[in-house]
Amino acid sequence: MNSKISTFNEFLTTQSVQLPILSFCLNLVLSAFLGWLLGLVYAKYGKALSNRKRFSSNFVLMAMTTMVIITIVKSSLALSLGLVGALSIVRFRAAIKDPEELSYLFLTIAIGLGLGADQVVITVVSFFIIVTVIWLKSSKKESLDFHNLFLTVSSREARSVDFSLITTILQKHCDRLSLRRMDENGENIEATYAIDIDSFEQFQQCRKDIHEHSQSISITFLDNRGID
Repeated sequence: MNSKISTFNEFLTTQSVQLPILSFCLNLVLSAFLGWLLGLVYAKYGKALSNRKRFSSNFVLMAMTTMVIITIVKSSLALSLGLVGALSIVRFRAAIKDPEELSYLFLTIAIGLGLGADQVVITVVSFFIIVTVIWLKSSKKESLDFHNLFLTVSSREARSVDFSLITTILQKHCDRLSLRRMDENGENIEATYAIDIDSFEQFQQCRKDIHEHSQSISITFLDNRGID
């Protein structure tokens, strides 16, 4: 019985393992570099409504910190259990409002985990495969850039604008049309539609036909998925 207890205590005892400093520094620099690259990818291809550049500035620090933690605790069960206890005490209050943000945070943590475990090749290869998938998805969605648009038609000469004709023009060019809001105040009138347009050519023709109806009309297109 005593031998079993002694063996268990030795198993939990923190061993002083000398980490190769060169390998550690290289992994730390690589984690910073991959975190920085991921930040550029998120700022360019992300669709979240938040300030993407500001949010992605945390990726480098998060990747490096995760890498350091995993490097320290991987050689000791006791330290690993202590990490679990510490994380159960810490409460993160940052609100993640977009699932996309959470996906990028997990990828940042994965970079730190992989490099902290000395799985350099797997981590780097996986990172570039995932970035390639993100790029391909973004390229594919470029053909859908004219979906989920808000179109606002406004004029300071309300009497010169026939909104039934405007609606007819939009129905001609749009796959989906829904009037969301209309404001009229004296000579000022404004209407907002939710629309889908299949191509840039239809987009241009729609603008042209509306302006031919009245030169007093102002047109605003807004992507419902957010502003870059």
